[in-house]
Amino acid sequence: MTQLEAVSKGFTTLYGTDPDGVWQSPGRVNLIGEHTDYNDGFVLPLALPHAARVAVSRRDDGILRLHSSWADRVAEVVVADLAPGSVQGWAAYPAAVVWALREAGHAVAGGDVHLDSDVPVGAGLSSSAALECAVALAWNDLYGLGLTHQQIALLAQRAENDFVGVPCGVMDQMASSCCVEGAALFLDTRDLSSRQVPLDLAAEGLVLLVVDTQVKHDLADGAYAERRAGCERAAGLLGLPALRDLPLSGLDAALAQLPEPGLRALTRHVVTENARVEEVVALLDAGRTRQIGPVLTAGHASLRDDFAVSCAETDLVVATANAAGALGARMTGGGFGGSVIVLAEQADADRIAAEVADAFVEQGWQRPRSFAAVPSAGARRLA
Repeated sequence: MTQLEAVSKGFTTLYGTDPDGVWQSPGRVNLIGEHTDYNDGFVLPLALPHAARVAVSRRDDGILRLHSSWADRVAEVVVADLAPGSVQGWAAYPAAVVWALREAGHAVAGGDVHLDSDVPVGAGLSSSAALECAVALAWNDLYGLGLTHQQIALLAQRAENDFVGVPCGVMDQMASSCCVEGAALFLDTRDLSSRQVPLDLAAEGLVLLVVDTQVKHDLADGAYAERRAGCERAAGLLGLPALRDLPLSGLDAALAQLPEPGLRALTRHVVTENARVEEVVALLDAGRTRQIGPVLTAGHASLRDDFAVSCAETDLVVATANAAGALGARMTGGGFGGSVIVLAEQADADRIAAEVADAFVEQGWQRPRSFAAVPSAGARRLA
């Protein structure tokens, strides 16, 4: 049974009728550009083959019924009663999208939803953005809203920011909605201008491994918001709209103006990370893909030492993979666990993954899960 058939059958079994359609939106992995999106900076994500799939039928009675393959029961809410904090758990994410559409002035009503997803939850691979964008695309089609993929991403971001309460930037939703197969999305998060950068790793004999440490994190726990607020404070003290406006050449002088070591560290990461994104794009454009490896590793060091969002598990993956012959590695996502990306020669990938797994076992930790990140298509209708 295909994934499309599975989610459709799940819907029919649950609700007794066939769905009006099935929509899919992928998780993402970020090649480089971490914690830059809410600083108006640059990012370079790619969509994964792993995706959230939603089978949906429109309802015009104002009732929203939500079910997932891992839920024990159907969550039922009245659309008119939706407000931040009114829905808890996983169901808050699809409910948030319907709320955000209504807040934006769209005359949408309810629906029956059945969700299935193979995006690992808590792995820093944007399982929430995948769900949000799939639901937004479904409502867009069912209600004939005519929204662009960029508008869907922005609406999904607002849903997560204002309804769920996670102050994320726009990268995750833009990647889930707008990526294309065989490319990474070079995105300027200030004006949302973007370019698809070809990324055919297999043709070059390379693999981008994703190592899911299976250490779960929660970006709503305050640590993410604390760092975002620190970045905004640093920009304000420097008289800048955002840290994106501080050029690399002016970094040392700017750091001397900041009164606290913590603000200096946050600023140093954001400015150098923006420069790393531009360096990786230039290397990819020049066909020098292997040379991005050291840039990835430098990005990890910055996330570990300056932004302080790494942990023992992600540090061990990076150190072990590089010692085993990887071209470069870094944690990806918001941090505090989640996943690491490892750029490796195809011939070395299985051995590197095995050595990383062995290193975890030696520490008494759960064996991590590894898979290849293949640049995939963004949100789309399946049926």
